[in-house]
Amino acid sequence: MGGGETPILLVGAGHMGGALIAGWRRAAAMSPKDLLIRDPSPGEAARTAAAAGAVLNGPDEGLAAARTVILGVKPQVWRGIATELAPRLAPDAVVISIMAGVKAADIAEVLPGRPIARVMPTTAAAVGEGAASIWSADPAARARARALFAPLGVVVDLDEEAQIHAATAASGSAPAYVYAVVEALEAAGVRAGLGPEAARDLSRAAVTGAAALMRTTGEDAAVLRRQVTSPAGTTEAALQVLVGGGELQALVERAVLAAARRSRELGGEG
Repeated sequence: MGGGETPILLVGAGHMGGALIAGWRRAAAMSPKDLLIRDPSPGEAARTAAAAGAVLNGPDEGLAAARTVILGVKPQVWRGIATELAPRLAPDAVVISIMAGVKAADIAEVLPGRPIARVMPTTAAAVGEGAASIWSADPAARARARALFAPLGVVVDLDEEAQIHAATAASGSAPAYVYAVVEALEAAGVRAGLGPEAARDLSRAAVTGAAALMRTTGEDAAVLRRQVTSPAGTTEAALQVLVGGGELQALVERAVLAAARRSRELGGEG
């Protein structure tokens, strides 16, 4: 990562911020000494980075050195935190928001004059398997965001800021949907007769294995589904319950639309 992007100030090192730290360290994308972290309750990833040379909750006067500022705090509290930071930041620092629902225009009001990009990442960035949706009206800010998130997984450029809501719902929040499915599979496996440990191990392996096969083959999900569905077999019997009447598609659509609606509400769009 070039010197023009660093030092990087990460404001908020919770689950998502911690995943970014872990992913950058795993990919050797930057020196820990190029990372400034601000968080009143830093997690393990932040503390580990600090032990390797990152500056954790350092003096305010050091913040002006940051060339990139990543805002990773909760959307409900971001304004007060950003207002406090504003006079301490370089006037030309690139600001990258990973906050759901907070519009670039609102960030620009608090941090005026700075290029702004919005990114919706996933926590799998910690292991280099993340997905990041990027939008910016500023080409330089978009390029900066791509440089930061490309080492962490798949990067997708969005054409309009409004698409961030859909990206949040269909990607940023989606790992939780997958984990919920795994929980349901585990419980169903136990109900069908497996022991809890066996149900847990088999359910996890089924999901991670299916994801790995989809990634390595590049095949569409529909193609892979048909490959493991024998006519009149056990899988077809299960799929008749899951997708036969369109209930699964309708349920997933309702879930994604609910998340997108909440993203708009967080941004004051109602």
